Amino acid sequence: VFQSFHLIPTMTALENVAIPLEFAGRGDAFARAEEELRLVGLGHRLTHYPGQLSGGEQQRVALARAVAGDPEILLADEPTGNLDQATGHEIIELMFDLHARKGTTLVLITHDEELAARCDRVIRLRDGLVESIEAGAAA
Repeated sequence: VFQSFHLIPTMTALENVAIPLEFAGRGDAFARAEEELRLVGLGHRLTHYPGQLSGGEQQRVALARAVAGDPEILLADEPTGNLDQATGHEIIELMFDLHARKGTTLVLITHDEELAARCDRVIRLRDGLVESIEAGAAA
């Protein structure tokens, strides 16, 4: 999950989530994409293009795309960096919910100390080197 979404602007939300599944050979790509979009609260925006979606909605599409293939690890690089505080909070809650529901390992890169404290383990980097490894509040 990228900070700047990386959605294909000429494809609908549904297509943005389904195409990677099709490339992976999933015969149910569009049905699965629709299911994931509904789970992130975008069932009513399936046919909308990225330019017709808010930043938070675009990040929800990106999140649905990331989890649709049932990955064992979900990487999120500053997933709220381009969002206002309220929308960012919604996205983070959604990510932690998906993490819990699907049992996916969540690797989250953030500068937000409050968010980092919610994680099971916090690895702090400084100038590209590990500075410390700590148990988070959830551990």
